Amino acid sequence: MSQPDLDTTAQSPSQPAAASSSIPAASSTGEPATATGTNRETGGKDHTKHALHTNLKRGMESRHLQMISLGGVIGTGLFLSSGYTIQQAGPIGTILAYGIGAVIVYLVMLTLGELSVAMPVTGSFHVYAEKFIGPGTGFVIAIQYWLTWTVALGSEFTAAGLLMQRWFPHTPTWIWSAACIILIFTLNALSVRFFAEAEFWFASIKVFAICAFIGIGLLAIFGVLPMKGYDHAPLFGNLTKDGIFPNGFMPVFATILTVNFAFSGTELIGVTAGETRDPETAVPKAIHTTLWRLVLFFIGSIVVMSALIPWRQAGVGESPFVLVFSSIGIPYAADIMNFVVLTAVLSASNSGLYASTRMVWSMGNEGMIPRWFAKTNRHGVPMLALCAAMAGGLLALLSSVIAASTVYLVLVALSGLSAVVVWIAIAYCQIVFRKRWIASGHSADELKYKTPGYPWTSWAAFILCTASFLLVFFDKEQRFALGAELVFIVVCYAAYFVQRWWRKSHPREEDKPLQLP
Repeated sequence: MSQPDLDTTAQSPSQPAAASSSIPAASSTGEPATATGTNRETGGKDHTKHALHTNLKRGMESRHLQMISLGGVIGTGLFLSSGYTIQQAGPIGTILAYGIGAVIVYLVMLTLGELSVAMPVTGSFHVYAEKFIGPGTGFVIAIQYWLTWTVALGSEFTAAGLLMQRWFPHTPTWIWSAACIILIFTLNALSVRFFAEAEFWFASIKVFAICAFIGIGLLAIFGVLPMKGYDHAPLFGNLTKDGIFPNGFMPVFATILTVNFAFSGTELIGVTAGETRDPETAVPKAIHTTLWRLVLFFIGSIVVMSALIPWRQAGVGESPFVLVFSSIGIPYAADIMNFVVLTAVLSASNSGLYASTRMVWSMGNEGMIPRWFAKTNRHGVPMLALCAAMAGGLLALLSSVIAASTVYLVLVALSGLSAVVVWIAIAYCQIVFRKRWIASGHSADELKYKTPGYPWTSWAAFILCTASFLLVFFDKEQRFALGAELVFIVVCYAAYFVQRWWRKSHPREEDKPLQLP
C-alpha cells in the first residue's frame, strides 16, 4: 500500500525494510549507528527544541520512475557525440563497448534494487555506504555524487543557451541560460510531483525521437525509404566494410570508459526510492526494464547510424541524427533535432538539480552538514537544500566561464569518475547487506526483492566497476581524471575526519544529550 504523505524516515513498506534497520552498521567509533534516516530533529516524542519538519512526500509513481531512469541516461552524448565514438572505435567496436557498458550498468542496478526495496530512503547511496562500509565512506560518496550532478548542471545551463542561438541568433546566450535556470528551479520548488511529471514528458520526447530514428532508419536500411548517396538498399555492409576493428582494439577500450560515463544516471532509481509510491513494485520494474531499453536505444541507434553513414564520416560536422534525417529527406531535420537535444538538456538539468538537492537534504538529515538543510516546506520540498544545490550549479557555470582551463577542467574530470565510484560502493554495500541480513537470523526469502544470481552478480558488478575505474590509467587522455579523483577522495576523507574532530571539540547544541523534563 502506498503512503504518499508520510515522512521517509517513518516509512516501512515491507517487513524486511523495517527489520533491516536492526542490522548493525559499520562505525569507526565502535558504536552502533541509528536506524537509517533517523535523527533527533524529526520531532515526535523526542521533546527536542531543535525539531525540524523534514518530511518528503511519496509523490512519484511507477511511470515516473521508469522515465526518470531513462532520462538520466539519454543525454546530449547520444544525440551529438555518438558519431565521434563510432569514428574512434569503428561500428562493431562501438556496439561491443555499449553492450559491455549496458551489462555493467544492469549488474549494478540489480544490486541497487535489493538495497532500495529493503531500505527505500532518499539519498540512498551515501546512507548505505555509511551503514555498511563506514561513516567516512558515506560522507565521501555523498560529496562525490553531489559533485557529479552539480558540474553537470553548469554545463547543461550553458548548452541550453547555445542551442537557443539557432532560432534566436541575436539574443544573448545568458538570457536563455537564465530562463532555463528559472524554469528548472521552479519545477523542483513546486513539489516532487511537478518534478516527476516534467521529467516524464521530457524523457518521453527523447524516447519518441530515438524510436522514430530507429524505425525510419531501418526503413532506409532495407530500401523502403530512399537514402541520399545510395541507389540500392544500404543494408549492413558499412558495419564491417573496413574490418571489425579498423583502428585496433585500444580505441574500443577507451570507448568502454566513455560508455560507463554515458550510462551514469541510471542510479537515480535509488535516489528517488524514498519518494516513490509502492517502491516494492516500482523499483524492480524500473530496474528490469533498464537493460533492454539501454540496448534498444543506444545500440539500436548506433547500428542505424553505422549502417547508413560510413564510419569515417560519422563524427564530422554535425549530429549523426541530423545527417541521417537530412539524407532521407525529412524536412527541418536540423530544427527537429535541435528541439530534441534542447529537451535532453532540460531533462538532464531537471534530474541533476533533483539529485543534487536530495543529496544535500540527505546529508543534512544524517547530520553530516547542518541539519537545517533537511528542513522541508508544507509541499515536502527541501528549499534550503534546493537553493544550495542550485548555488553549486551556478558556481560550476561561473567556473566554466572564468576558469574553464583550470578549475572547471578539474571539476569535469572529477565528475566523470565520481559516478563509477558510486557504482563500486553500491555493489559492495549490497554484498555486506546480504551477509549481515543472513547473520542477523533472516533468510534471503524474506526479502521482497533479491539480487538475482547473488553473490556472483554482486561480485561481478563490483569487479567490473573497479576495473573500469583503475584501467583509466591506460588511457592517456583520461589519466588526469584518475589522478584528480584519487586526490579528491583523500581530501574528502580528510575533511570528514577534521569535521568529526571539530564536532567532538565543539559539540553543537543539537548533538548534546536531550534533557527530558
